[in-house]
Amino acid sequence: MRKDLQPSQLGDLLEQPLLAVLATYRRNGTALLSPVWHEWRDGAFVVATTSDGVKARHVRRDSRAGIVVCEQAPPYRGIEVRGRAELVTEAVTETAKRIAMRYLGEADGAAKAAEYGDDALIRIAPGRLRAWDFADDFR
Repeated sequence: MRKDLQPSQLGDLLEQPLLAVLATYRRNGTALLSPVWHEWRDGAFVVATTSDGVKARHVRRDSRAGIVVCEQAPPYRGIEVRGRAELVTEAVTETAKRIAMRYLGEADGAAKAAEYGDDALIRIAPGRLRAWDFADDFR
């Protein structure tokens, strides 16, 4: 297993429309794990959400967050980022549309983004980053 990799060493992993799992924290300190669509942009993960949704409320109260993306087939590349999340309200419509189109295609993605009406982004820059792949194990 190759570990201690940088995102640039993961090939096209972060371009793939893979579900991520986002961890935010409840008032009692337990984690809420949410499957989310995402994008990796400017050295951070970005997730579209609504400003009054549970994930945004969690981030406002406790900015600790984590996110993991990994493949379900060899070479099992993956990345985990833990850090402080921030709520962003700039360029939300364009970003949410771009993310949805990545998962559903242009027409369906644009329609789904409009339906969701996201008005906030959760941005998680790496405080701690762990990336790996098992490519050497499958040669």
